[in-house]
Amino acid sequence: MKKLELKDFTDFKFISSINISPDAKCCGFVVSSMDLEENKYLSNIYISDDNDKIRKLTSYNEERSFFWKDEKNIVFTAIRDKKDKEKVDNGYPLTVFYEINIDGGEANRSFSVPLNVFSTDMIDENHYLFTAMYDQSLGETISLNDEELDKKIKEKKEISDYEILDEIPFWSNGEGFTNKKRARLYYYIKDENKLIPITDEFTNVHQVYLSESKDKALLITSSFTDKMHLFSDIHILDLNSLEVEKISPFRDFNYGCALFVLDKIVFFGSDMKKYGINQNLDIYLMDSDGSNCKMLRNFDEGIGDSVGSDCRYGSSRYFKVDGDALYFVSTSGYNSFINKLTLDGKLEKITQPNGSIDDFDVVNDKIYFTGLRDIYLQELYILTETEKPLTDFNLWVVEEKTVSKPVYINVKNQDVALDGFVIKPVDYDETKSYPAILDIHGGPKTCYGSVYYHEMQVWANKGYFVFFLNPRGSDGYGNEFADIRGKYGSIDYDDIMAFTDKILELYPNIDKENIGVTGGSYGGYMTNWIIGHTNRFKAAASQRSISNWVSFFGTSDIGYYFVQDQVGTNPWDNQQKLWDNSPLKYANNVVTPTLFIHSNEDYRCWIDQGFQMFNSLKYHGVESKLVMFKGENHELSRSGKPKHRIKRLEEITNWFDKYLK
Repeated sequence: MKKLELKDFTDFKFISSINISPDAKCCGFVVSSMDLEENKYLSNIYISDDNDKIRKLTSYNEERSFFWKDEKNIVFTAIRDKKDKEKVDNGYPLTVFYEINIDGGEANRSFSVPLNVFSTDMIDENHYLFTAMYDQSLGETISLNDEELDKKIKEKKEISDYEILDEIPFWSNGEGFTNKKRARLYYYIKDENKLIPITDEFTNVHQVYLSESKDKALLITSSFTDKMHLFSDIHILDLNSLEVEKISPFRDFNYGCALFVLDKIVFFGSDMKKYGINQNLDIYLMDSDGSNCKMLRNFDEGIGDSVGSDCRYGSSRYFKVDGDALYFVSTSGYNSFINKLTLDGKLEKITQPNGSIDDFDVVNDKIYFTGLRDIYLQELYILTETEKPLTDFNLWVVEEKTVSKPVYINVKNQDVALDGFVIKPVDYDETKSYPAILDIHGGPKTCYGSVYYHEMQVWANKGYFVFFLNPRGSDGYGNEFADIRGKYGSIDYDDIMAFTDKILELYPNIDKENIGVTGGSYGGYMTNWIIGHTNRFKAAASQRSISNWVSFFGTSDIGYYFVQDQVGTNPWDNQQKLWDNSPLKYANNVVTPTLFIHSNEDYRCWIDQGFQMFNSLKYHGVESKLVMFKGENHELSRSGKPKHRIKRLEEITNWFDKYLK
């Protein structure tokens, strides 16, 4: 076995966008990999046939989104033509659809639309629903001829060196400036090349779900001017008349998802009254006209997959209806599961507590999924009586490289049970002494599990203990456990310190004088907080962090509502509370050498947060360094450019090597 190297992750394969054919005989999925030389990701469509044989269907390296036209043909989006590429590069809204037969042959251009399409729902071969970007600064372009569109694009380029902002949020992490931009719904008639806007220019469409008969669609939308609120609505779209009717049973409500199940509608939602914006979604049942609404399940689990890892890439599905049942993904404890729910309220977990479910699809009771199972990286699985892997893209990692399996640790703090893990150094010897790294997850409403986490495995291969836990605030343990509003830096800090004490008790050969701490986002906040409240850590690496709640309120894309909800106040009602809960207040106490990692397009935790903490440490004579990644956002460690991801992990690892070894 060879030692796992930092750069090995550039050879990993990432599986996403699972989509089963209508007859359930084949399953399409996207496999993505890294091109280190070009510093980008390559994505292609693969097929698992009815004999479970895997073959590559496309090879242009840019096929990330597709749907089944029928049992034999797949439609995907790509920009392959030189003229199309020139248009896109010059700012023209354009999405091109290609069609390919799964039995072989070349892909043929099918049609294109003058929109930047986010998602596509095929009603039939001639009618489609598109969710696409609408930019008020460009206006509606679908009815313009080439000359008119050229003029619009030219006018926009002439003002491209400034931004006009008149609403909040005015930017969004990963999307850039979003002022007066919306995800708008369009109806497309292919043989007439006709696009019809369904929603208005101030409405965002968050979800579209077709009925089985495809004569209706459920929409989750929100609309705002000036200031975005956190409430949404359910609408039903009649696909014959194209009339939209609001059928929301509750006002001031967060509708997470709505789906047709037989002749009923099942939706997930929360009023956010008791536990705020992180309140878990309950499950409701109502008639198809929005009447007779009742709670089907009080569901105190996180919806979706909250199990953290740095080894995923691509889109995921968390909800799907098949026959008389709704299937969905939830996080419980430190695992995520596929659940099966029927209209009588019966709920069954149909996968085992063995890691994460990253994406899935089900057709005619046939289920495919991808996930991080046990210590293995992503593969495609088929679920029958057991989970059967169909691919072995990443099997080489555990067969050829030294991987240290996380050891589960349970600890109690203030009578609260906490789940945590420790990864021993590769070639662990009980007679030797080792440095250690505490890794804190983001969120805070996410969680760690026992799945493969590359940065941790790299450190274990370099002779470190790595330990991590799910403190209060984490997902998977219910609303009460996750609710740390107004308590940041208190009970969560106590949990982390109690866990650190437990690890040192269980593993006395950890060198107590050489322990580091790191984390990103909320984990970056906690890293900043920890170094201002204890000197027990020899070095720290604070990533995409929060340091000052007062400035975070006015700079983050979520600041104005996240701060009010999570800290419990705003800069006018109680600025002192925001300051008391800000790590920056305690920067004068810091003696820990600290590395700051931040991206200049991180609009979630804007770079000013890192600058403020870095400047303060430098002012007080503390050894510190800030590494800024240009053109990256909050997702640097998960989906940043390959070379940037390498550099990030190199900087953190070298920092710990310098101070802990």
